Amino acid sequence: MNENHARVCPSPEWAAMMQTEVLPVLTAGLDLGNELLEVGPGPGAATEWLRHQVKRLVAVEHEDEAAEKLTARYADTNVEIIHGDATALTFPDASFDSAACFTMLHHVPTVALQNRLLAEVLRVLKPGGVLVGADSLPSDPLHHFHEGDTYNPVEPGTFYTRLQTLGYDRITITVDRALQFIAYRPLPDDPE
Repeated sequence: MNENHARVCPSPEWAAMMQTEVLPVLTAGLDLGNELLEVGPGPGAATEWLRHQVKRLVAVEHEDEAAEKLTARYADTNVEIIHGDATALTFPDASFDSAACFTMLHHVPTVALQNRLLAEVLRVLKPGGVLVGADSLPSDPLHHFHEGDTYNPVEPGTFYTRLQTLGYDRITITVDRALQFIAYRPLPDDPE
């Protein structure tokens, strides 16, 4: 994580923006079920809000230090932190009612790895389960913000097709100040 991320992402202002402007709007009307998987929680700005929407939240974090901090922060709560790789999840198929990823896909170094992560999330979602997420839009200022860090922004114009090709259904993509998306694992009787 570069210096910019170390300053902005764990800030109370970032958490407040996520918890008041992004999460309630994006999840309005969605049934997140009882068990949610969050991939790439970073400092936990979305985790804190999401954990109050479900009975159990499992967060998979790749970075050692972030996973350690989250483990300490969420001890004795309904949140389980797993230090691991979301492109190779260890959960059985159809383990979660819902999944979430917020402002983390652009930290995955290649489109192929982003697709593998999204495919793994699809695999562990129960039929009818929903993936909800948001990510930054590509821009020169964000490119400079990520200097010395991985920056592989998701191209909004191709993201629908990527999700559909991986097997997601009922996909909604919104592009405004950010890329926001909702996509479902098909039910067994849904035509593919």
